[in-house]
Amino acid sequence: MSRKRKNTEPIRISGLSIIDIAEEGKGVGKADELVIFVDKAVPGDVVDVRLVKKKKNFAEAVIETLHTPSALRQDAFCSHFGTCGGCKWQHMQYSAQLTYKQKSVESALQRLGKVDVSNIEPILGSGQNQYYRNKLEYTFSNKRWLDAADMVDQAEGREMNALNALGFHVPGRFDKILGIDHCYLQADPSNQIRLKVRDYALQHNLSFYDLRNHEGEMRNLIIRTSSTGEIMVGVVFAYAEQEQIDGLMEFLEATFPEITSLQYIVNHKKNDTIFDQDVITYAGRDHIFEEMSLGNGKSVKYKIGIKSFYQTNSDQAYELYRITKEFADLKGDELVYDLYTGAGTIANFVAHSAKQVVGVEYVPSAIEDAKFNSKLNGIDNTIFYAGDMKDILTRDFIAVHGKPDVVITDPPRAGMHQDVVDRLLEMEAEKIVYVSCNAATQARDLALLTEKYEVVRIKPVDMFPHTQHVENVVLLKLK
Repeated sequence: MSRKRKNTEPIRISGLSIIDIAEEGKGVGKADELVIFVDKAVPGDVVDVRLVKKKKNFAEAVIETLHTPSALRQDAFCSHFGTCGGCKWQHMQYSAQLTYKQKSVESALQRLGKVDVSNIEPILGSGQNQYYRNKLEYTFSNKRWLDAADMVDQAEGREMNALNALGFHVPGRFDKILGIDHCYLQADPSNQIRLKVRDYALQHNLSFYDLRNHEGEMRNLIIRTSSTGEIMVGVVFAYAEQEQIDGLMEFLEATFPEITSLQYIVNHKKNDTIFDQDVITYAGRDHIFEEMSLGNGKSVKYKIGIKSFYQTNSDQAYELYRITKEFADLKGDELVYDLYTGAGTIANFVAHSAKQVVGVEYVPSAIEDAKFNSKLNGIDNTIFYAGDMKDILTRDFIAVHGKPDVVITDPPRAGMHQDVVDRLLEMEAEKIVYVSCNAATQARDLALLTEKYEVVRIKPVDMFPHTQHVENVVLLKLK
């Protein structure tokens, strides 16, 4: 008795109306009771789709035919759209992006945190939605992503272009890099630097990194810029000779005299993280400076090293901190705890308006930056501690430093540890200002904090145009 052969014919659905956007940025349609997530679809589209994955209650699909384009659609501005993992929403008008980001925050807070969002404030959009990033990191690879033309050449036996590439990881493929011609995320001379580095490496036969076998000389390129006009370039090598390193560094110094910090790293590890790697300064300083206005002719400067954490949208970082400070409504006599302080950016931003700010952060190097930034700005009312938040923020710690009047917390995407939430409930500060890059985990934490706190203000802030990501600031007051 022979088995019945499984039907492998793809499932297609015609005339699907896209009615919403999912949290991961895909369009949402419904066919009977099946929820379908459609890549690159915009609410208002009517499309024919092909399912690429099907579960019991949902499916994922790609567009085969766009019958009726949504009024919210626009032409993508980047030639890499559709393959590159960044700027996934550039085919949707920016005003619509803001609408759906606000909606995603409202949905998460209501559904997961049971928060009343009737008084949520309008999302603050980014004044600049191209060339807004101050940091990009590119990867060298000897196995670039093949485009449609490459596939035809390969199928017909023609010689393909060289497989070396400098660019971004293709989503879902750790070993494939999309070579970038022009990136709209970071202002010039970022693109020129990347292209010149790539061309130099090719002309001088420097091998591009093999991400599977961990071989090769050129590994990563990091470019940081600041609103003060300073530029940092860091080249990460793998198995390069010193002569090769010096050659590229000398070339960069001569070609781009505007670089104020030129550095390199030799990384032999199997991952790209550089936090435990030695950084060698080849020319200029080992840092650049960022500056933010505080109003009344005052400003605060920040030292940014190659390993430093700093919000990647400088203009919106200022707006985010301004809103955080506004929510805290400091009068000058408050003790403020700044949890997950990073390089002390928020702590130093609000220090002029508080009696004292105590910052806590897991990464020791970030705390050193925070201390330096306070000294740089003549701020003497900040104290910083490095360590795991749940271990540092103890009853003894609070007994030594005092019960805070205001807590500012800006945790990573995973949100706050249960022990930290418990300590906040125990401390009973009058106000908590919760800054989050993940409304879902923020909602979870807010649900726990409502035991003693009520949500008073909510303000989403868009830091990353053309992506589904959104920051959110919430003010809680003790009941």
